[in-house]
Amino acid sequence: MSNEDFYRIKRLPPYLFAEINGLKAAARARGEDIIDFGMGNPDLPTPQHIVDKLKETVTDPSSHGYSVSRGIPGLRKAHAAYYKRRFGVDIDPESENVVTLGSKEGLANLASAITTPGDVILTPNPSFPIHPYGFMIAGAAVQHMPMGPGYDFLTELKKAVQHSVPTPSAVVLCYPGNPTTEVVDLAFYEEIVAFCKSKGIWILSDLAYCEIYFDDNPPPSILQVPGAKDIAVEFTSMSKTYSMAGWRVGFGAGNKELISALTRVKSYLDYGAFTPIQVAAVAALNGPQECIAEHRAVYKARRDTLVSGLKAAGWDIPSPKATMFAWAPLPEEFKEMGSMAFAKLLMEHAKVAVAPGIGFGEYGEGYVRIGLVENEQRIRQAVRNIKRFLADKEKHLAAWRNASSDAAN
Repeated sequence: MSNEDFYRIKRLPPYLFAEINGLKAAARARGEDIIDFGMGNPDLPTPQHIVDKLKETVTDPSSHGYSVSRGIPGLRKAHAAYYKRRFGVDIDPESENVVTLGSKEGLANLASAITTPGDVILTPNPSFPIHPYGFMIAGAAVQHMPMGPGYDFLTELKKAVQHSVPTPSAVVLCYPGNPTTEVVDLAFYEEIVAFCKSKGIWILSDLAYCEIYFDDNPPPSILQVPGAKDIAVEFTSMSKTYSMAGWRVGFGAGNKELISALTRVKSYLDYGAFTPIQVAAVAALNGPQECIAEHRAVYKARRDTLVSGLKAAGWDIPSPKATMFAWAPLPEEFKEMGSMAFAKLLMEHAKVAVAPGIGFGEYGEGYVRIGLVENEQRIRQAVRNIKRFLADKEKHLAAWRNASSDAAN
């Protein structure tokens, strides 16, 4: 017997990033310098005042016991204050928010809390893997909606609902989008809320990248729509905003029924994040906020260096308006091979790791996701490597075609 005999494991497809990760590890073991744009792992340090609060709190032995699964009261209040300050939205810290171990855990446990086997859940495609697979693990029937360039999400949502039996019980949103980097305005959310209310569909919004934006229009919250809390819950994270990815602090906020369900499930599964981490998170939310703008400026500079450098190298990619990623269509000559083969070639010949779009869903094919997680000097080095790679494209394409032909025979 193997783990492939287990029902929930059988529902999960192979992890498509594993092959790239294996190649990356093997190359590094050989001493090769791989410039890694593959994972959205912030490389900027957590701001010092947050680290200092952690150090201060951890020396108190009374903070070493079990914490509070739903989050300490001070952190829930700080999060509610953030929503009021940033979005003008009132959140009741007693009934309308919960602290999670990162937004990923919150999404997965809410899926477990609200899903009956056979429920239909609508998720974007391409998407961050937890969006469909959290519900798939919970036993739902996941229906994918294409998003990205060339697709109108509201049109795809209406089409999916029309052709779904039974009526979907929930839809997942993610803006600014991971991996597509798309942004939306409040009018978009107003239409989505009105439609889902008319159909009795819950909305789960992932807002993890709301503080990494590069123009004068901060991404809105769906909870800004009047009446949205009747059907919507939203997840945010400290990971990207404060470079606290490894600290694992996130939040769910919104509809009381959904928050109660998530809180109840969590009460059986965890005792919450280590108390000093939660206290430090309070310091992050209530303390000086200049660090957010500073981080944003760093990512913007990296974006500009990457996009302008690749354009000069012969690879024209859209400039993202938000997130810490670029969603890059494959160079025209390489589209025939697909994103996985292209990512492998880039690793082998340019020593640059990217995430193949197919790993985010079938509609991600033809793209790679490039993380803005290396400094500008490393980005320039990657651009130089890629320029040399593209200059030899005929050689690389011929080798790939020969290998594909041999494999077919």
